[in-house]
Amino acid sequence: MSPIANMLTQIKNAQSRGQEGVVLPFSKMTLGVAEILKNKGFVGGVEKKTRKMKKSEVSILGVELKYENGVGAIGGIKMISKPSRRVYVGKDDLKPIRNGYGISVISTSKGLMTGDDAKKAGIGGEIICEVW
Repeated sequence: MSPIANMLTQIKNAQSRGQEGVVLPFSKMTLGVAEILKNKGFVGGVEKKTRKMKKSEVSILGVELKYENGVGAIGGIKMISKPSRRVYVGKDDLKPIRNGYGISVISTSKGLMTGDDAKKAGIGGEIICEVW
């Protein structure tokens, strides 16, 4: 399973259980996706932390979940690209997600960004996931 799919599954499961936050393994890619979710209002906060183990330190990612009237801010998540099948789109093929109520996370040559930002910048890339 990919780290991004693992991260999104843990966030979705924690939100369905009503937890306040979730702790995830850190990577630059998971941090980038979490920052996009924070900027678009799907999660409350994102923080990189270090946890001391017996002989070393491990970087972890703390994500604070967001709720509106007791309902989670994330209604659904769909992984598009998977390790077995990568999906790429051009700038003209980027479409709104759920009639504009959702976002797509795109990995471009200029870094991670939403589908709307990639369309404005005029670049395409690999579609990682859709969140609504």
